[in-house]
Amino acid sequence: MATENKAKLSTVTNNGKKRRQYLPQCWLPPHPKAVKKKGAYPLRPGVQGFFITCDGGRERQAAHEALDVIDSFFEELVNGKDFGEEPAVLPNKPLNKKITFSYSDDEGDDDDDKGDGEGEEEGQEEVIKSNASKEIDASQESLTNKDLDHPTSDDACHGKVTEENSDNQKDGANIENQADNSEEPPAKKQCLETDTSKSATNEKEKSIDKLIEAELNELGDKSKRLFFNLDSGCNGVVFVQMRKRDGVPSPKDIVQHMMTSAASTRKHMSRFILRVLPVEVACYSSEEEITRAMKPLIEQYFPVETQNPRKFAVLYEARANSGIDRMKIINSVAKSVPAPHKVDLSNPDMTIVVEIVKTICLIGVVEKYKELAKYNLRQLTSPKQ
Repeated sequence: MATENKAKLSTVTNNGKKRRQYLPQCWLPPHPKAVKKKGAYPLRPGVQGFFITCDGGRERQAAHEALDVIDSFFEELVNGKDFGEEPAVLPNKPLNKKITFSYSDDEGDDDDDKGDGEGEEEGQEEVIKSNASKEIDASQESLTNKDLDHPTSDDACHGKVTEENSDNQKDGANIENQADNSEEPPAKKQCLETDTSKSATNEKEKSIDKLIEAELNELGDKSKRLFFNLDSGCNGVVFVQMRKRDGVPSPKDIVQHMMTSAASTRKHMSRFILRVLPVEVACYSSEEEITRAMKPLIEQYFPVETQNPRKFAVLYEARANSGIDRMKIINSVAKSVPAPHKVDLSNPDMTIVVEIVKTICLIGVVEKYKELAKYNLRQLTSPKQ
């Protein structure tokens, strides 16, 4: 009987009315739906790109900034341009040239600035020149009047005077007609020119619109993007993946160009980025996987048969992973380099970078690591003290 009473959802009050029992508010359905997490894809093995450090809590800003900076240096390498050089100024064109007009008030100021002696000499020269020009004009007018009033006998006989006067009148009429024709604008030519200019501008606008549409389609299509962000899962760490394509500069070339240009120009490039390192191999953080993934890099940068052996060092750093022995990883990387090349920690030619983030190991090779301020953009672009 007790079990039957417990199974009932309604109870009887003193007045004989039934009262409903409601389910508790904390009740949940037996199989809740999983919530999809929005954001970038997680870091995984088999990718290449750029390992970037930033201030804690500024990962999103640093990721957006890194995409712009890396893309700009990639375009410089592809197009073969160096934007650090300043444009040359033409010597024939003076920069600070003062232009005065006839109606401006600057002429009086310029005349006042001159010396008294120079002003008097210039005034005398101008008076002399004006008098000489007046005398010359008067003499020419008198000669022409004499010739017209008193013609010679030969000219009068042959009728040269009348012919000259008629020729002069004809020439004057022709000059007036030419002036009228020059003043009247050719309407047909202007219409043709405007039509051709409009068609050319329309073609340019169409070509620009097509280029913009193509760029927007490339940006919208994720499969055509060359650089995009991956979630590292660590505080203060950003990873930008670069798709593998033939005939494209490697991450090492892009970062090397970035650091050398920053060291030469000392131009401020970023606000949130601290250090940028190239990553050419990514694998799981185990000793066996690291030695297996290192083989293509060693064959590329440390060949066995070389006349110029290189000195190298190993840079190791781990984040969010304390279960790996540091010395084991360093020894395994150093032993994988063949014999002609030697270890030199004080002055290495090449530095093998090993960065462990959680369970992923990121490996890259850089040059002049210490000379370029350990690839720290903030230190390279800061003013010298």
